[in-house]
Amino acid sequence: MDIQSIKQRFGIIGNSLLLDRAIDIARQVAATDITVLISGESGTGKEFFPKIIHQMSARKHGPYIAVNCGAIPEGTIDSELFGHEKGSFTGAHEARKGYFEVVDGGTIFLDEVAELPLGTQVRLLRVLESGEFMRVGSSKVLKTNVRVVGATNVNIPDAISSAKFRQDLYYRLNTVPILVPPLRDRKDDIYLLFRKFASDAAEKYRMPAIQLDEDAQEVLRNYRWPGNIRQLKNLTEQISIIEKSRIIDGTTLIKYMPQGQSSELPVLYKGEDSSKFNERELLYKVLFDMRKDMNDLKQLVMNLMRNDDDISANLGENTHLIQRLYKDLEEAKEPSGPIVYRPGKRFEEQEIIQEPEEIEETLSLEKKEIDFIKRSLTKHAGKRRDAARELGISERTLYRKIKEYDIE
Repeated sequence: MDIQSIKQRFGIIGNSLLLDRAIDIARQVAATDITVLISGESGTGKEFFPKIIHQMSARKHGPYIAVNCGAIPEGTIDSELFGHEKGSFTGAHEARKGYFEVVDGGTIFLDEVAELPLGTQVRLLRVLESGEFMRVGSSKVLKTNVRVVGATNVNIPDAISSAKFRQDLYYRLNTVPILVPPLRDRKDDIYLLFRKFASDAAEKYRMPAIQLDEDAQEVLRNYRWPGNIRQLKNLTEQISIIEKSRIIDGTTLIKYMPQGQSSELPVLYKGEDSSKFNERELLYKVLFDMRKDMNDLKQLVMNLMRNDDDISANLGENTHLIQRLYKDLEEAKEPSGPIVYRPGKRFEEQEIIQEPEEIEETLSLEKKEIDFIKRSLTKHAGKRRDAARELGISERTLYRKIKEYDIE
């Protein structure tokens, strides 16, 4: 079966070479019993690939089950996967078969496999290596013949370095890797998917399908789609229901996109290392502190003008200072430190504690990150280890960001 036939059979839309490559790997590996690990961001459609592998394999007449490892509580996941004996734990009123026992001769899809507890990872490794497992509360070894396909949106090498995932299990799962591309790397497929979702929404809600003008199509194409296909589908249905006009322009479309065109803002997802989170948390704090300082300074100036007789009497000779403060407020370049107000002092005698460095006007987190990295590297004469220590991140993270932002 060729790639186009597979797309039609499983309802996959798109002509991206990256997508075709992923489908081609799934097609080739289906005839074997090799373990497959599917990687990709959340919402990219990873769930289609284990179905392709199962339906095109010799196991297609056997059972197929998809298990969301992240949705099962840690205390019961061993029982769900491997079964348990009667009385093995509180509430175990009878013996129960686990998924690996039920799906014997078929395929099991372990979605979000990186969320498995370390103890369960040891049990899974044994199944992959020998096909053997034991029910919870039993010492009897059972055998199963199951094809395992895993999927994750987590960077597993990072999880291994933080001791959250076993390295030997990763190598055993990752016999054949399949990378599902994010929607932003399939720009020519975005409008095709939009039209499909618009048609489905029109049929579902019995209304004419929405269409995009040229500007809206360009907006659709250039947005980063952090939620990928799932986000695009939800947005299409939302617009179909809310908008009365069936022709959608770019301005209307932007209103439904989180953060408008601020598509360059980084997205934090499960699996990112804590150093990246700390950087972004710091940047958000800087932005909120700027806003708070501006409001506090405005209120201070108003109180000074209303309540201090000495200041009011000398407004004429202090006009230049008031104008400077208001100019700072309007340009969002207010002093980074506090203003110490001392009652009874003349206006020009109030202490303004100001740091020499001004907060930049740009609100782009990416530009802030780049600026911080450049400053630190300059300060430490290009020594990455010292710069990384000052930034509070690992040297490896700094090296990756230098390459990502093309910093010289």
